[in-house]
Amino acid sequence: MSGLPIFVFGTLCHDALRDVVLGDASGVVAVPACLGDYQTHWVEGQDYPMLVPTPGAQADGLILDGLTDTHRARLDFFEGGFGYDLIEVDVTSGGETRKALRFQPDHDARPGVAWRLSDWADLHAPLWVAAAREAMGYFGRITGAELAARMPLIRLRAAARVRAEASLPATLRSDMDTSTDIDVFATRQPYVDYFAVGEVDLTFRRFNGTMSAPVTRAAFRMGDAVTVLPYDPVADTVLLVEQFRMGPYMRGDPKPWLLEPIAGRVDPGEAVETTARREALEEADLNVTKLHYVSGHYPSPGAVTEFIYAYVAEADLLAKDGTVAGLASEAEDIRSHVISFDHFMRLVETGEVAAGPLVTSAYWLALNRARLRGDA
Repeated sequence: MSGLPIFVFGTLCHDALRDVVLGDASGVVAVPACLGDYQTHWVEGQDYPMLVPTPGAQADGLILDGLTDTHRARLDFFEGGFGYDLIEVDVTSGGETRKALRFQPDHDARPGVAWRLSDWADLHAPLWVAAAREAMGYFGRITGAELAARMPLIRLRAAARVRAEASLPATLRSDMDTSTDIDVFATRQPYVDYFAVGEVDLTFRRFNGTMSAPVTRAAFRMGDAVTVLPYDPVADTVLLVEQFRMGPYMRGDPKPWLLEPIAGRVDPGEAVETTARREALEEADLNVTKLHYVSGHYPSPGAVTEFIYAYVAEADLLAKDGTVAGLASEAEDIRSHVISFDHFMRLVETGEVAAGPLVTSAYWLALNRARLRGDA
């Protein structure tokens, strides 16, 4: 059974993704094939497909011939990360019936509409390829079950990497980029959990045109985030949230409960505006109306990959003071403070507001407050 070719459907029919999973794919031949009495559908609410038993239908896929033991182990590692096991099936290829293995999920899922590779590729392929690059870097180091546990955060980091490819303007700063002006000699990831630490040996282009000496640099790798400062233009009040924060605690701050904007990670495939509204509900039990974009920025570009999308959001803040909210599943304990704009700016001036994204949004609000109040 282990010597049979493997039939793949759905995402692994995408050449770039399959090449990342297989590694060195030389010698592997992908042959079009069909699995009878099945049809490929989206998994409802997800960005990947499933096979649905459908008498008389055919699910398109590929037979992978010429797989080495390493190829098989890499496929099993990747698919095992999503809870799939190999079973034997009959497939049709070139008018002939062939025995093959395919990956069968060990869990139930609800099917959505019919799935097409081209639709998936347009919407999701870049994220999946980026996620697969990190995931396959763990091959031989962790189990498929451990990979499954890591996949949500791998996908979070991959989504951030895809967003980063839409580069920021370069009108004053130099037009140097990673494709021609950075040479990488080695990469390492000495730590990974909720965050990951990436370490790189590289040289970079200097402003005089020469390459730098080899250097080793490290950064925290994490997903992108959204911040929301709720503002009530009628009452001229803002809502701040307060919660225990590990950064100040690890620094040695004796009072590591910070005043902050509402904030949260952008889920893979989620629009940042959707994240902003979702986090307002989760952290402050608040439905916001208009969202005003403040800025997109790196809060600490020398140390972390995090990119923040900051918003000021209009909302009715009546009766929201003192609300305690947050997701129990994330052990969140978040208290809301509704205060006047003038009180807010005094806290910025005294330094009691010490979270950088909140300070940024405070000054944006100071510049735009009269306009927002006039439109209310």
